[in-house]
Amino acid sequence: MLSNSSKYALKAVLFLAVNSSESNKILVKTLSTRTNVPQAYLSKLLQELSRHNIVSSTKGPKGGFYLTEENREIHLVQIVNIIDGDNRLTSCLLSLSQCNADYPCPLHDLAGRAKSNFLKNLEETTVQDLVSDIALGKSFLPL
Repeated sequence: MLSNSSKYALKAVLFLAVNSSESNKILVKTLSTRTNVPQAYLSKLLQELSRHNIVSSTKGPKGGFYLTEENREIHLVQIVNIIDGDNRLTSCLLSLSQCNADYPCPLHDLAGRAKSNFLKNLEETTVQDLVSDIALGKSFLPL
């Protein structure tokens, strides 16, 4: 359901949430190495996220990317929507424009509830929620 771009963006934001602060900024090169995302690609994603105030950045010799407390309160759906557009999570799995509840494609009913639940979870979950789960050992981020 998520594009590789969204997965990369989420991974980068989570890495920053766990490992960065205003006093500990992370360079794209370091982030690329630690997340295993191509540097040029990651740079474009981070620029877009920065433009929308999802991540913070500072230029210059002591510059880099980091997350503020405000950035940590961003809901995950905002990241996906910025990277993939608003309709990525709600569009037909077979990319059929005429697919809807009244005229469903073959996969519509199979994925409908799962997609709805996933979207709801993305809308309700913040970056900080996931960071808290990592800190409590409920999930891991092997970076």
